[in-house]
This record gives sequence, structure tokens and C-alpha cells, in this order.
Amino acid sequence: MRAGLLDALLDARVYDLEQPRYAGAPTFPAHEPGFMLFLHRRHEAGLGEARTSASGLIVTAEHSGTHIDALCHQAEDGRLCDGTRVDATIQGPTGVTHLDAASIEPLRARGVLLDVPAVLDDGATVPTLIGSDLLQRALEARGLELRPGDAVLVRTGNGAHFHERARYEAGPGIAGEASAWLAAQAPLVVGSDTMAWDLPGHRDPQLDCTLPGHVHLICRAGVHIVENLALEELAADGVGEFAFLCLPLKMRGATGSPVRPVALV
Repeated sequence: MRAGLLDALLDARVYDLEQPRYAGAPTFPAHEPGFMLFLHRRHEAGLGEARTSASGLIVTAEHSGTHIDALCHQAEDGRLCDGTRVDATIQGPTGVTHLDAASIEPLRARGVLLDVPAVLDDGATVPTLIGSDLLQRALEARGLELRPGDAVLVRTGNGAHFHERARYEAGPGIAGEASAWLAAQAPLVVGSDTMAWDLPGHRDPQLDCTLPGHVHLICRAGVHIVENLALEELAADGVGEFAFLCLPLKMRGATGSPVRPVALV
């Protein structure tokens, strides 16, 4: 191991960026019921020994909770971000065999937090659609510049309401033009403390489609999106730059994966 690397890792402050998983947690309507756990084996007496055991069955949507979008998750005009046409040769009942979740390498990058509420005037609320002007103001407030390969995380403040389902699901989204601006910075991954990155139901006038950020970032730029991040603690401590680590599960055919991302400072 490189000299000093182990000490640096052990000395680092670790921020857990995953929201808890439980039945009834906020979920994009298309991915209901989200997460369920069934305890099929329980601790019970009378089994012939002192040791007992419990275990459960997890049923979860790929895109519930804190998760990453694989690049096969979205297509534009029937093609994935690398030009591959989506047809029966790559997708079927058992999943998508090209650019699936299993193909996502462990992500490690310089992380940058764009804290939108921190740059608003006193009393101002976060707009329903967050434009590139606010993202750039949040970046300038930190005195930082984005670099190719960064992990760019956007805090809207919505994560503080994760346990208030209706309020959380009514949270804001990133405007299409803001996603296009971010895509032009060539990040490795982007993420937010919202349910869908984009504003659910909003139809972008330029692209004439819903979820325009998914088009700009995934379909056109090959940039992964992480949704439902927990960013409140990071923001409360004034952290703007950090080491970002994110490990997707190797689920073959999956269009996304649950993740437990962390920030190291």
C-alpha cells in the first residue's frame, strides 16, 4: 500500500450519503413499491439447540432508495449513449445485457458539493426548477472549479424531509439546461438529494420530453446519476470538496443498483 494512504483513510471523517431503506419510503411512482423485507426465518425456541437464527427476503426496485442509474437505464431514439440500438439482442425478461449495473466500476472521484440553499437570499425558497445560474453560484461560493471526472452532488435541502414522504416527493428538480451545463463539464457522476434528479412530470420545452437531465447526462454524455442522497450532514459541516466513493452491486442485467456512497474528508 502506498505510504501514508492507510493512515489517511483511517484518519478521514466518513460521511454516509445513503438514506435508510424501509417499506413506505419515498419512491418514484414508476418504481413502487420500492423496498420490502420479509422475515421468513425467525428466532424460535424448541429447535434442539441454544443457537437460533433469523433471516429475511428483500424485494426491491433497482431505482428505489439511494441508487445509481446504469447507462442502459435511458435511451434516446432507441439508442444507448454509445450508439448501441436497443433491441431483443440486448434486452429481455432477465434484463439488459449491455451497459448494465454489473458493468459499473467502483466509483472514486473528487467530490464537489453544490449547496443551493446556502447561496439563496434570506427567506428565499429553493425554486421548483434549479437552473445552471444557481449551480454556478453555489460553485463560486466555494471558490472551486469543476474538473473532468468529478462527482458533482447537488444539495437542494430536500433530503431533510426524507421521512415526510409527501413533502419529499414534491421536492424540486434540476432544470434541463442545468443538466446540459453539468454534462459539458464532463463529470464522472452527478447526484442529488431528490427523488428523480429531474422534476417529475415536467416536460422540457427544448427537448420536448420529460426527465431531460437523464437525456443530457445518461443518453448523450454517458454520465451516471445517483438519486436520493443524504447531504445534510455534509452541508452542515461546510464541506465543499471531498473524496467520493460509491460501490454499485454487480447485478447482471439491472438498469440501476442500490448504493451506499460515502464522502471522505
